Amino acid sequence: MDPHFSSITGFISRISACSIVILFLLSSSTFTCTDAYDALDPNGNLTIKWDVIQWTPDGYVAVVTMYNFQQYRHIQAPGWTLGWTWAKKEVIWSMMGAQTTEQGDCSRFKGNVPHCCKKDPTVVDLLPGTPYNQQIANCCKGGVLNSWAQDPATAVSSFQVSVGAAGTTNKTVRVPKNFTLKAPGPGYTCGPAKIVRPTKFITPDKRRVTQALMTWNVTCTYSQFLAQKTPSCCVSLSSFYNDTIVSCPTCACGCQNSTSRGGTCVSADTPHLASVVAPGKSDNTPLVQCTSHMCPIRIHWHVKLNYKEYWRVKVTLTNFNYRLNYSQWNMVVQHPNFDNLTQIFSFNYKSLTPYDGLNDTAMLYGVKFYNDFLSTAGPLGNVQSELLFRKDQSTFTFEKGWAFPRRIYFNGDNCVMPPPDAYPWLPNDSPRTTIPLFSSVMTFLVSLVFLFVYV
Repeated sequence: MDPHFSSITGFISRISACSIVILFLLSSSTFTCTDAYDALDPNGNLTIKWDVIQWTPDGYVAVVTMYNFQQYRHIQAPGWTLGWTWAKKEVIWSMMGAQTTEQGDCSRFKGNVPHCCKKDPTVVDLLPGTPYNQQIANCCKGGVLNSWAQDPATAVSSFQVSVGAAGTTNKTVRVPKNFTLKAPGPGYTCGPAKIVRPTKFITPDKRRVTQALMTWNVTCTYSQFLAQKTPSCCVSLSSFYNDTIVSCPTCACGCQNSTSRGGTCVSADTPHLASVVAPGKSDNTPLVQCTSHMCPIRIHWHVKLNYKEYWRVKVTLTNFNYRLNYSQWNMVVQHPNFDNLTQIFSFNYKSLTPYDGLNDTAMLYGVKFYNDFLSTAGPLGNVQSELLFRKDQSTFTFEKGWAFPRRIYFNGDNCVMPPPDAYPWLPNDSPRTTIPLFSSVMTFLVSLVFLFVYV
């Protein structure tokens, strides 16, 4: 079999932006589909800015800042991990606001020993509570970065690095290569560093502007396919006009299989459940409650009530993961009636307009100190809200699944929807019995006969 065609079969089930490049796959077997383009956040990315602010006798001091420009995808604990490869024989003399995970071999230095001598250092953020003399602005959050739309003030992270053996002019400094970003696992792909116009800084009194000696940017984009091989959430549906509850698709996030690491689960009635869960596990591997869908998160959309000019929806998020609390969670919903959302109860709402003139996407998230913390699986592992929509009589209908969302994301991951033909349907949508033309004619003639007889 032609290897080019075998590379396509793995992507047939994933309808995404990669379908545009299927023809390209026929001529290049090295192309890898990463699904990095997000239709609901087309400009979302994580940008790393490297500002050289001072020359030193053998290198420079730089401030590295990470901006999470993604509207609804954030980096959770244990936080980001940034890596790169030096272009020459650079070393890191010191750092503030972050640290490398390994020092490396610094045996060639007889006096002062550098902070890190590795060719490919790995940097992590410092934890909250770090002494002030080791901090800089926007540091020390444990690597947690919130999304830009949810909390822009905490969507930035910075650290300072003093680099040696690097050159002391714009012409001798070489930008690092092969940037990698884990958040905390895989999923991000970073492009090459590009030298850009130096960043300008405004003094606190706003009367003077200074600028960096040299600046380069690195852009990283996210791919759910690279982050995990299976989805992380699913959607179930119900309505007041139909007794059927459409559950999440079976095996939406994996199947129950004790021989597979991804298929292990725990029954809710397991004795001594607390000892089985082992909350101290550090790799964040989900341990989900045994269900037919095996998803850590289930989102239920219930069409609750129908008024003359309004209609009401109840949304419930349930956590089936025994190992992870979701702090500052968010949910993105796409539905054409969000341009007429009248009221929302117990959730925050922010309209997302990825394209001009199209207001059909909303980000919903918890109220701070009330329900922005989605607890682990159990009686408290759910949050819920109700949404009141105003009807647009030109478009509103309960027919053909119009009242259900087009897609739902949880924490930036696309959730598995039920198949459209399984959506709850209106009782009067059942197929109507058609009367053959001959029978209709005979009925009409019999009626005429009875009419003339009784007249």
